[in-house]
Amino acid sequence: MPPASVPLTSPPCEIRALLVLDEIMAAVNSGFVANERLLAALDHRPDGLEVVLTGRGPSEELLSRADYVTEMRAVKHPYEKGVGARKGVEY
Repeated sequence: MPPASVPLTSPPCEIRALLVLDEIMAAVNSGFVANERLLAALDHRPDGLEVVLTGRGPSEELLSRADYVTEMRAVKHPYEKGVGARKGVEY
């Protein structure tokens, strides 16, 4: 895995590659990552690089550019019965 300082504009991937930016929306919504910078990185990613963004509250710009959008909702969860977050399960 390349170091964090390597830009997404590195040479094109010769094979299919997957980059998962887990909870990136929390970083954007908290101001740690500018939405415009994320959009620019996605616009200039190398050919063959699939990017998965996770988190709540994506901007309309991100939603409009996405190929897939999934919204998850809880149907049933132990929290409803008073069970708190458990190490190794929820975190």
